[in-house]
Amino acid sequence: MIENIIPSNIDDRILDRAVRMLESGAIVALPTDTSWSIVCSIKSQAAIKKLRKLSGERDERHFTLLCSSISQFVEVCKLDNTRFRLINRLTPGPYVFILKTLAGTEKFLDIRRRELGVRIPDYSVPIRLIENLKHPLYSITAKKSMAEIDELNMHQTEETGTDLPPIPEDELFENGWELQEIDGLDLILDGGEERERIFSTILDMTEDEIKVLRHGAGLWPI
Repeated sequence: MIENIIPSNIDDRILDRAVRMLESGAIVALPTDTSWSIVCSIKSQAAIKKLRKLSGERDERHFTLLCSSISQFVEVCKLDNTRFRLINRLTPGPYVFILKTLAGTEKFLDIRRRELGVRIPDYSVPIRLIENLKHPLYSITAKKSMAEIDELNMHQTEETGTDLPPIPEDELFENGWELQEIDGLDLILDGGEERERIFSTILDMTEDEIKVLRHGAGLWPI
């Protein structure tokens, strides 16, 4: 199902419907400040499992917690003053920050790494949805290969310790209607405008020295 929205003035009735669907375990596609993302509620274990299956990714560095404020980071991740100041400088924007998780986060999100990617997109649609939902969204970048996912042929990238490669431009979507090719989506929030086919910059902040796992739209170093 596609809901047409005006990103600068989203109908509250559509937001309320999307929130109810997410609370019930739905998978939702929406535009961000980079490309399209597919999201679910972090409070639905069933939805997280569906998102993982849909994504075809085993490496959890591909998954990101979308937040509306830095205060939501500290509920699941360790964040000292140095990292806070840098993140505060770069958000909202096209950056994913890999941080060490707090005790219990791995079990809560059913992840195997003691680290998590978090970000605050500079775009009204995910921010309004998170604010209305009152908690972050678990997300992954929408890719055309998701329309042809074979659970037995998932990407074998975990435990490699290597950087994450850029996502090929032709793998990304521009228009909301294109995402109808992906089975398993319950809702597409479509602002009716083409999105740039770009991806975020991923910064690993789990050690003293910050490492770029993937160069994207966010400039680094700054």
